[in-house]
Amino acid sequence: MLVSLSIRDVVLIERLDVPFEAGLSVLTGETGAGKSILLDSLGLALGARGDAALVRRGAERLSVAAEFLPPRPGNPAWSLLAEAGIDAPMTDPWVLRRVIAKDGRGRAFVNDQPVAAALLRRIGDALVEVHGQFDTVGLLNPATHRDLLDRFGGLTAELDATARAYAAWAAAREAVSAAETRLARARAEEDFLRHAAGELETLAPQPGEEESLADRRRLLQQGGKLIEAVETAQKELGATAHPLSAAARALERAQAGDIFDAVLDGIERARIEIDEALGQLAPILADIDLDPAQADVIEERLFALRAAARKHGVAVDDLAALAADFRERIQALDDGADGLARLARAEAQARQTYMEAAQTLSRARTAAAQRLDAAVAVELPPLKLDKARFVTEIETDPAQPGPGGIDAVRFVVATNPGAAPGPLAKIASGGELARFMLALKVALSHADPVPTLVFDEVDAGIGGATAAAVGDRLARLSGEAQVLVVTHSPQVAAMGHHHLRVLKDGTDSVATTVEVLGGTARREEIARMLAGATLTDEARQAADALLEGRR
Repeated sequence: MLVSLSIRDVVLIERLDVPFEAGLSVLTGETGAGKSILLDSLGLALGARGDAALVRRGAERLSVAAEFLPPRPGNPAWSLLAEAGIDAPMTDPWVLRRVIAKDGRGRAFVNDQPVAAALLRRIGDALVEVHGQFDTVGLLNPATHRDLLDRFGGLTAELDATARAYAAWAAAREAVSAAETRLARARAEEDFLRHAAGELETLAPQPGEEESLADRRRLLQQGGKLIEAVETAQKELGATAHPLSAAARALERAQAGDIFDAVLDGIERARIEIDEALGQLAPILADIDLDPAQADVIEERLFALRAAARKHGVAVDDLAALAADFRERIQALDDGADGLARLARAEAQARQTYMEAAQTLSRARTAAAQRLDAAVAVELPPLKLDKARFVTEIETDPAQPGPGGIDAVRFVVATNPGAAPGPLAKIASGGELARFMLALKVALSHADPVPTLVFDEVDAGIGGATAAAVGDRLARLSGEAQVLVVTHSPQVAAMGHHHLRVLKDGTDSVATTVEVLGGTARREEIARMLAGATLTDEARQAADALLEGRR
């Protein structure tokens, strides 16, 4: 809710700090005292269009700051601040501030962080809703009507079911679209796929084959040197074997007991190692093939593999995987029609599920609309709108599906019997419009998330019992939201929980000030509203009666 409004150098206001409290606050004062300046200042803090003409004469700039207690979770302002990266604790007040220089340049701030004026306006719209005779928003915007009806009807379960069904349907549609794209692409590439797959199938590449062939080619290229090296090694190892045997026989003939056993064991191990080495060299020599034809085969294979890799833009070792991918794509092409048909059947089922959920939501909306129309109808006669009719129109169009269903919702009114209902702003006059807004607000009091409501002269052109009915409904509405009302009606003023009087102080220069009234001062103000310039005892008694009636 709005806690305070700090105004600096706005028109007739040099410095003014206005406190606000929960419940119903009434602002009264004579015509021209500056009540509109207060509302204009609040509008600036909420992001309304700025005007250099509002800067007080002699000042360099104006500044307006509105302080709020944080709204309840779920208010759109939370997500707006989060998206903008603005820190907003759950317990600390929020401050919306606007500065406009006398040259027209302006700046906007939220919690002392600079923001665009458009963002400030969106946050302000989520925190405060202003209703006046000639300029009002919120409920006049048909884009808000469906959400308000859903909250009024408590349709959370139906909305969730519809949203889930829509998401499932959207996913199924996406799957069909993706399958169609893949199938179309595959068909467009079918000739290439089959030709390329045939080439790779003939080539039959194997992972690691390039390295193996390269090693084999190096072996062939160095074959002569390798044969010479192996033969030399065999000769030298063979020559070594005879001296070892001679040494062993000489030690054995010495017949010196076991003194040479360790030496003989070492000689034996050496002979065994030499025999094993000779045994390993023999197959190596046998494997060395100096046949030029073999070298040509390897060269041709390497060339074919590398050419295929360049052609397809992959590494040689990835050719086998590419061949498998081509086979899968050809198989997908062959199976594509069947797979697409299965996805299409799943999409049709998802659509049917969504339509059933959307139709259930539509029926629930229709029932909620009937209850809302009846609730508003009860409020109209006491507000001197007994000939008027409020209608919640629901237009269902299955061709316009969405996560919120297939309905468009619009609030319309008819002010005269037999007249066709039309949009609120076009059908109702200024005073009627404000009272329609009040009736609708009372009916939607549990559904509307805006925490602060401002009514500017909602009682214009009425008096007596009708004004009392307006005051009663404003007081009832203040049980759900903070309500501020600018009024000239003593009946409305008497219903307020808090009373602020706007007046001009002409001591040195004309300036607008605000007084918080209570007790006798409040009685005197209501008596003035009843009697005019000359206060009488009768007016004071009437004021007492109004205040007592409120209690």
